[in-house]
Amino acid sequence: MTDPITDMFNRIRNAQAVSKEEVLVPFSNIKFQIASILKKEGFIGEIKKRKQNNKKNISIDLKYDKKGVPVTSQIKRISKPGQRIYLKSDQIKVIKGRSGISIISTPEGLLTGREAKKRGIGGEVIAEVL
Repeated sequence: MTDPITDMFNRIRNAQAVSKEEVLVPFSNIKFQIASILKKEGFIGEIKKRKQNNKKNISIDLKYDKKGVPVTSQIKRISKPGQRIYLKSDQIKVIKGRSGISIISTPEGLLTGREAKKRGIGGEVIAEVL
């Protein structure tokens, strides 16, 4: 697997397409931090570390509205292993009228675009979530 973060996003999208309540993703610290940001911003439900057959996984509860439509309409990977995208703090844009977020890897850890802009630090743009 060349890009585990894209794999995580694909698993979430595929699970939402068939209206699953939870999805299991292989554990890594960066994926757990991304899931924590998505939970804090209200795009997913609870996240838990789970060990199954000596393999660590992240259990992510997916969120849907009253009509059964997923809360996340789009998860887009921006910086890829073959093409890294870096932005300065003044280049970070607001995503879809503040209803979406960008996830940025900064020297202070993973932050949303708003937090990074507020702190005046830039970094690698991991993804945009709407």
